[in-house]
Amino acid sequence: MAKNVLGGELMVCSMDPLTGFFRKGKCDTCGDDRGMHTVCAEMTAEFLAYSKEQGNDLSTPVPEHGFPGLEPGDYWCLCLGRWIEAYQAGMAPRLKLEACHISVLEFIDLDRIKAYAV
Repeated sequence: MAKNVLGGELMVCSMDPLTGFFRKGKCDTCGDDRGMHTVCAEMTAEFLAYSKEQGNDLSTPVPEHGFPGLEPGDYWCLCLGRWIEAYQAGMAPRLKLEACHISVLEFIDLDRIKAYAV
């Protein structure tokens, strides 16, 4: 059973839109997940615009890959590196801590991410 950053069971991030590396709604990971989709983030218009500017357009649907496009208020298993990049730029979205994979703590201090808790 995967754990979250608070030490409990990893909770669902989003079933609609369906997210996660395994597309099971959780920000679970494995060695094949090179992007480390471990951070459950609440999308905002500002973050979606920022991500698009950085070359990762999360708001435009890509039907051939089953991607609906994200809107403000959606939760999504974001790549850890993208969240850190956004944090450093002052654009980091808020996080659903119960749905962030414990491996995040190998890269970010718990107190730092608690400041971004939903």
